[in-house]
Amino acid sequence: MPAALITGASTGIGRELTYIAAENGYDVALVARSAGPLEAVGLDVERKTSRKAYIFPADLSEPNAARSLIAEIAQAGLTIDVLINNAGFGLVGKFWELPEDQQMQMIQLNIGALTQLSRLYLPDMMERRTGWILNIASTAAFVPGPLMSVYFATKAYVVSFSEALHNEAKGSGVKVCCLCPGATRTEFDKRAGMTNSKLFEGPNVMNAAEVAQIGWNALREGKPLVVAGGMNAAMAFLTRFAPRQLAANMARSLQEAK
Repeated sequence: MPAALITGASTGIGRELTYIAAENGYDVALVARSAGPLEAVGLDVERKTSRKAYIFPADLSEPNAARSLIAEIAQAGLTIDVLINNAGFGLVGKFWELPEDQQMQMIQLNIGALTQLSRLYLPDMMERRTGWILNIASTAAFVPGPLMSVYFATKAYVVSFSEALHNEAKGSGVKVCCLCPGATRTEFDKRAGMTNSKLFEGPNVMNAAEVAQIGWNALREGKPLVVAGGMNAAMAFLTRFAPRQLAANMARSLQEAK
């Protein structure tokens, strides 16, 4: 049965993409660490749409969790036509002071699981000559990120990886797109420990539903990359011309507490 697989589906942009996928005719396979919030989203999706929601609690920051997840999805009889790699997290602090294990989990989730899920699903998509992959990066991808050095670096990987896959997939019938949100009202800032940062104040903070729709539209249109929001897109463009350490200083000022 054709379906859309969404990681990090219980909150924020992932949750909103779940509703969009269901409204566009896909059953949804929902993945996040906690079963309770996933089940709540799944029940609401089924109530509001005619689509079925399948719940797969999994911690994708654990090595090989992605392969175990795919086996469970296959046992449920689902064919994944849309893969949305949304799960990810960040941490604020100096690299050498943040917990080593949490930073390695961040790399595994933000890079490892995304890469492995893409690798495991792409061959089938290529054989069927149809399929969509949406990878969620960040405007953090475009600059060095003092006080969030590992997070920014992981998102730079996601952009580069996604644009390369988009190019490789040309003419295959498979679409690969990367969505780069800026500051968005989700649970991200709480988990990252940055609720008091300057980044999440002011009128430019976007809502998750708006960002999700921008990403879905770009994926449907076959774009390789989209930055959510005009101001964010302008800033991402301008950073190409700024000295790298000036960009790093600007990024650091936004991570610092108010």
